This record gives sequence, structure tokens and C-alpha cells, in this order.
Amino acid sequence: MSTPVQRLFDLQGRTALVTGGSRGLGLQIAEALGEAGARVVLTARKSAELERAQAHLQARGIDAQWVAADMSVPAEIERVAADALRRLGGAVDILVNNAGATWGAPAEDYPLEAWDKVMNLNVRSMFLTSQAIGRASMIPRRKGRIINVASIAGLSGARATMKYIAYGTSKGAAVNFTRTLAGEWGPYGITVNALAPGFFPSKMTRGTIETVGADELAKNAPLGRIGDDDDLKGAALLFASDAGKHITGQILAVDGGVSAVHGG
Repeated sequence: MSTPVQRLFDLQGRTALVTGGSRGLGLQIAEALGEAGARVVLTARKSAELERAQAHLQARGIDAQWVAADMSVPAEIERVAADALRRLGGAVDILVNNAGATWGAPAEDYPLEAWDKVMNLNVRSMFLTSQAIGRASMIPRRKGRIINVASIAGLSGARATMKYIAYGTSKGAAVNFTRTLAGEWGPYGITVNALAPGFFPSKMTRGTIETVGADELAKNAPLGRIGDDDDLKGAALLFASDAGKHITGQILAVDGGVSAVHGG
């Protein structure tokens, strides 16, 4: 007998860890999961931003807690995983790997320090966090949902004005990490999917939006707009819920159609 569609999207009784969850896309995803009923733990580097995010979510009736940590540091990832599991009663049902960074410089002058910073946070932390939560919670329980936040920058190259060689490379890695892990962990009942946002207003994209202009960026999208505070919610909820239980290894561009007409 089929399940009513509202129940397929219901996350009551589920738990979620959202990295980079204090603002921007991570906070938007946390809102979606929390409003659907999940208990949420956020992590980011700055306690003050996490406190504001927690207050924002609690005002919407969401059970939200936080752990401050630098997710580019392996020992910190282990601490976050242990703390999140403790706060969430020993199980993380949904992991959102959203923590990320960018650095703008021409490829020929790109500093190694910047390359390592971007790759360590955008790729290595995604692997280590998935590994820690997978081993401690999802694999033993033979169920779980992992949502990686990639980018349309990982689906194709970029115009000369962008100058984000490490960021684009890291997001390409996130795309294939998603597909590869989905293949390995499918037998454990774990789905692994990725969101590939286009341009959304955020601290990370502020420089590009100021340089290129929101209206100019919107011209690249068939829908004629950049993303807003709600545009990732439905896709995230699909991947996190029973509505997406037969979807794994997929990369969903949420970009107003940019990748459909410009490659990717």
C-alpha cells in the first residue's frame, strides 16, 4: 500500500548534522529539515554566528543545537561527530556536508596555502565527516542520508573573470565523491546525493556578485534570476526524506537553468 505523500516528506523523529550551518545555504537547509520535523545540530567556526542561527531556528519551532569547530582540522571533525551523536541520542540520520571556502586569484599566481585551505575544507572534510558519521551511526544501523553541497562550478569550467581554480576543482571532486560513495554505501541502505547550487547571495559569493553584478549573473539563467532564501529547501528535503529513498548518486543543479544551457 502506498504512503501518503505528506508522510514521505515528514522528518519527525529524524536527526540531522549540518556543517557550515550557521548562515547562508547551510542555514537554509537546516531550516528545511527542521521545519519538516528533524532535530538539528549545526557546526561552524564562530560561536556567535551559531548562537544567532540557533535562535533563528528556535524561533521557527525547530529543535536546534550547535558545536563550534574548524572542519578543516581532522581532530575537530572527530570531536564534532562524537558531540553530535551525543546530542542526538546516538544517531545521525541525515548528514549535510556544506562547510566550504573559496579564494579568488589567477591560476598562475594561486597561493599553495589558499589551494590547501580550499581543498581541505571543501573535499577532505566532506570525506572525513562522512566517514566518521558513516562508521559510528549509518553503517551499523544500515540507513542514512548524506547530502553534499557541490556547485555548478563543479559541473563545468568558468569564465575568465571568476578566477577560482581551487574552488572549481574542489566542487568537481565533490561531484565524483558523491557518485563514488553512493556506489560503495548503497548496500548499507545509505543514499548519497549532492545539490549543485548556482549563484545565491551569501558571504562566499558576495565578491563575485559585487564584481559581476546580480543582474548580470541572472542573465545567464533561463529563469532570469539568482537563488533566494527558499530555493534549496525542496531539493534538500527530497534527498533527506523517504520521498527520495530510491534516489542516490545524483547531482541536482539548483541554478535557474544555467547549467542546462551553458553546459554541465
